[in-house]
Amino acid sequence: MNGAESLLRQSIAAGIEVCFANPGTTEMPLVKALDDVPGIRAVLCLFEGVCTGAADGYGRMAEKPAMTLLHLGPGFANGIAYLHDARRARSPVVNVIGDHATWHLAADAPLTSDIVSLAKPVSAWLRSSRSAEEISGDIADAIAAASTRPGQIATLVVPHDYMLEPANGIVAPRAVPSPPPVSGEAISRASALLPGDQPSALFLGGEALRERGLRAAARIAAVSGCRLLCETFPKRWERGAGLPAIERLPYFPEQAMALLAPYRSIVLAGARSPVSFFGYPGLPSYFISTEQQTATLATPDEDIPAALEALADALGAPADAGEFAPASRPPRPTGRFTPESFAAAIAATQPEGAIIMDEGNTSSGAYCPMTAGAPRHSYLTQPGGAIGLGLPCATGAAVACPDRPVITIQADGSAMYTLQSLWTQARERLNVTTIICNNRGYRILGIELARSGVKELGPQARHLTGFADQPLDWVKLADGMGVPAVRVETADALADELERALSEAGPHLIDAII
Repeated sequence: MNGAESLLRQSIAAGIEVCFANPGTTEMPLVKALDDVPGIRAVLCLFEGVCTGAADGYGRMAEKPAMTLLHLGPGFANGIAYLHDARRARSPVVNVIGDHATWHLAADAPLTSDIVSLAKPVSAWLRSSRSAEEISGDIADAIAAASTRPGQIATLVVPHDYMLEPANGIVAPRAVPSPPPVSGEAISRASALLPGDQPSALFLGGEALRERGLRAAARIAAVSGCRLLCETFPKRWERGAGLPAIERLPYFPEQAMALLAPYRSIVLAGARSPVSFFGYPGLPSYFISTEQQTATLATPDEDIPAALEALADALGAPADAGEFAPASRPPRPTGRFTPESFAAAIAATQPEGAIIMDEGNTSSGAYCPMTAGAPRHSYLTQPGGAIGLGLPCATGAAVACPDRPVITIQADGSAMYTLQSLWTQARERLNVTTIICNNRGYRILGIELARSGVKELGPQARHLTGFADQPLDWVKLADGMGVPAVRVETADALADELERALSEAGPHLIDAII
């Protein structure tokens, strides 16, 4: 057994089932070993950002890590943007990066780089293997680190010569620690803030937005009267009929602060104190003012569902207390697109068990309010804000959950960052339907310019924020990747085409001209 084979055997023993790969010369021993050591599904991605974004989506839905296989420092660097998103989401990801043979490093070959320095900012765990014999233990440690709830990024750098040299057998998989429980003091502080005459809110994030946490939050709201709010960009939010309806914090600071202002006390459960995405002159960074009382029930890394249940018990909430969204759908829309009709077309047709990856940005704001009572679904966003995550994240989610339909609500500008995802969806026959929100530009930039006082865009600003003069043909782009595609210009056509796409196996794309 060589080092590459020991790495894969150890990975299989620790539960790794999928590898999103874009290998190069230094990773050829691992490519060969994937044939010699069956048990891991290798998924080729044509850009490393698709590998890392897909691993993020897989980890969110499978609740365990996938592996990425990346080529040296430049290959890893191509995937860093979506590892940034995965780090913010606290998704479990194991990166394996091939490095030059140790005896070749001194030659400073063209692809030589400081991989460790590149990997450190996005990795909670990072190691370079020091011998072939240590590779099995190294990857065992990496997988355990990545699997630590709610999830982390672990990165292992493996030199080419160590992959080829004789290696020891596999080691026992490492134990994965459970999330630490919250203290009794934290529960007491939170329980003291919520009941009373002053309005209060429970602000949810992370694991609090899974079903167990949501049901506990509903119990708390039932006896305390607090309002249930959640992060603007949740990692994974279970939604739909039979679950409590949670209000999502708006993106822009003026709206977010206005929503939070009435509450004299706010308890954080699995979320940090919310901040503005950017610093705007004259506006604070933090949305919760110093006059408001706050308490942290549970940090994102603690046992959030258990903490919410303990708080509900401390408040004397009955086990079955809470208000839950009744089943409802908006009427099937007709006519030209409006923000509401665009969202209604999706809400009226999405099936039970759908996974929604929303990177619609400025086009999808009406979606969440319309789907509180929709058939049960999982809702994914981009907690790190690195645009282009939608297509690869949906790809990984579809690999993790092949029996569930995936719908991607995807802005057109950001889709161009990772359109190679469509090729992987076609090759792997993944059940992903992509809806392109085609407004022929970076609309968010136009909004931001208007917010800064620009009343009319000059020619240079128009040139940098839009591409209507050189429009993207998404039907042809998708066709070139092997994905069937259609263009629609009305809400009823979108509903019809979405329904048709969801009835057929494999990927589809709908180019919605909005």
